[in-house]
Amino acid sequence: MTLPHGPVETPVFMPVGTQGTVKAIPQHLLEELDVRILLGNTYHLYLRPGHEAIRRMGGLHRFMSWDRAILTDSGGFQVFSLSELRKVTEDGVSFRSHIDGSSHFFSPEHSMDVQIALGSDIAMAFDECTEYPADRTRAQKSLEMTLRWAKRSQEHFEKHKSRVPWTLDRAPGLEHRARAFEGQSPNLFGIVQGGMFPDLRRECAERLVEMDFPGYAIGGLSVGEPRELTREMIASTLPLLPKDKPRYVMGVGYPEEIVEYARMGVDMMDCVLPTRAARHGLLFTSEGRLNIKNRQFAEDQGPPDPACGCMVCRRYSRAYLRHLFTAQEPLSAVLNTLHNLAFYLETMRRVREEIEAAGSVRATEISGTHVAL
Repeated sequence: MTLPHGPVETPVFMPVGTQGTVKAIPQHLLEELDVRILLGNTYHLYLRPGHEAIRRMGGLHRFMSWDRAILTDSGGFQVFSLSELRKVTEDGVSFRSHIDGSSHFFSPEHSMDVQIALGSDIAMAFDECTEYPADRTRAQKSLEMTLRWAKRSQEHFEKHKSRVPWTLDRAPGLEHRARAFEGQSPNLFGIVQGGMFPDLRRECAERLVEMDFPGYAIGGLSVGEPRELTREMIASTLPLLPKDKPRYVMGVGYPEEIVEYARMGVDMMDCVLPTRAARHGLLFTSEGRLNIKNRQFAEDQGPPDPACGCMVCRRYSRAYLRHLFTAQEPLSAVLNTLHNLAFYLETMRRVREEIEAAGSVRATEISGTHVAL
């Protein structure tokens, strides 16, 4: 994908930077890990420091000192998670802040305004995420709402997308950036919903494709359903989405799952799992999951993962990482997170190499795997 803030090779795993930060990791280390795109959270950034404040400071890229690509979600999933604090109507969603209880309202148009103010390379249409389990009537109703909101999101986004901060950026010393963005604009992806009903997923996908978004996401997964059902929904929905446009599965998954989904033809994935697990002492390795707080590692001088060449595994021992965790040292979260992100990113790099090696003749479709060009 060629985005305003640089190219992104797919399939790609996107670290989650919920509040303008990938927890415990400064931006220069993300660059060393070769992160090309990360995810920001519209709901959280809207609440603090506020999207208008970020707009006045030049957009999220400048605010967080990140010159590479950013995808922002619509805020729909976070509002969905506030089940006791929200009310959904045709116009949008009324909700109370989880921070201070203050009242707020998100419509498709307002979600677009917030994401435009943030200045992301890829914005997401405002959708209603269906809970699990949900019966067919509930899933159908939610699907119809999502499609109406997708159209409203698209119309408002196309009308106002030229207001992203970086297209207006002519600050001294940044003229080169303005030239780089010339002729480029942010993208809006549609989101497929439909609960756990393949025929409803089909209906949603087909109607979204008619709206001609530049990319499509499969949402409403990893909300408590069995893993087998997640895979079934992805497998039944992917063939319905254009192969020449990015296909994004939101909120997945474990390392073995992201490899499987990439081989199925998914181009983009994100998940808080590598960063959240790291803060709880769980490391992902070539030998499986490793709980670093276990007593057996107290004097283990080996690296966290003997097969990993990341900056953590090259320098630190399991014994030291266990000590940091049990002593509740902040460095524990930093080093564990660095390793887990490196493991996820290296996993995706190997998948891309596998695709490239298999694709010397056909680069855009290999054994069912799609490469967004």
